[in-house]
Amino acid sequence: MAPADPSGIPDKPYFKIGEVARLCAVKPYVLRYWETEFRSLRLQKTRSQQRLYRRKDVDLLLKIRHLLYTERFTIEGARARLRELGHDEGAPPPVPPPDINVEMLKKLKQGLVELHSMVED
Repeated sequence: MAPADPSGIPDKPYFKIGEVARLCAVKPYVLRYWETEFRSLRLQKTRSQQRLYRRKDVDLLLKIRHLLYTERFTIEGARARLRELGHDEGAPPPVPPPDINVEMLKKLKQGLVELHSMVED
């Protein structure tokens, strides 16, 4: 195994889920669940769809574990704390669609049909 740095994480670019589970002292299913809850975890996958964790992913997972298990944050609280620490927690809430004017859409469609017929000729 590659030598570890002071944080205890081996000095290598990628880790498989089993290695990360051991480093974080959790089961692999916990890591997969955290992936769904923390958008800042953006893992790469191999062609065979195996997860590859980068060093920064492992660092983030250790922070998440600390917030959840040591600091006793809820998932939502941990997300908020990670945002405070500067981690991107995904896109802002979706903007509701504007009111749709059906009549305007019908006119637009008719105009496109007419334009299409002119181009075909």
